Amino acid sequence: MGVYLVSVTAQDWSRRGEDGYGDVAAALNTELERRGLPPYELRQAAGEAPGWFEEKASPSMDGFVALCRTQLTDAELSALLDWSVLVPFALEEEFALPVGTAYSGDEAVVAGAPRVLALAERLAEAVELPLDAIPAGDNLSLTSWFLQGGAERTARARTGPWAADRDAAFYVALYLRAAQYSIRHGCPMTYS
Repeated sequence: MGVYLVSVTAQDWSRRGEDGYGDVAAALNTELERRGLPPYELRQAAGEAPGWFEEKASPSMDGFVALCRTQLTDAELSALLDWSVLVPFALEEEFALPVGTAYSGDEAVVAGAPRVLALAERLAEAVELPLDAIPAGDNLSLTSWFLQGGAERTARARTGPWAADRDAAFYVALYLRAAQYSIRHGCPMTYS
């Protein structure tokens, strides 16, 4: 078991009830309309990813939270960590919806991927994360790389602050890759 950060397909985004996110989608569009913004519709596109994004959040977050507290303001830390649904477009601020997800309970907190990406990029720069060596794309490839030796091998050749706390580096890479994936494929991300 565990907590996974996953992409949401167009089919699941439109499906109402326990097996889908239709209630979240409807509440999001109501809130966007209230704010004078256009509705968000996730459609299966020709360029949609052949698979999906799925990474397991299993290492300790203690070092990551400590890193965030040295690099980010409290508001930025909240923007990076306190969402339950990440959408692929910019929002001025995060907001709560009166519907829950399987992971979030009674309300879903929505954040925009561009802001999360900018914060994760700052953290990646601060720890000198070797982005060209870190996988992006295949399901669980990031988790496997960090937990099954890829990060350790890379750390021997490419030292830097990231190598001193690979659990913290994992979460920097996780949020970075999730936001990139959301924007690139125009899909929401959530926890399951």
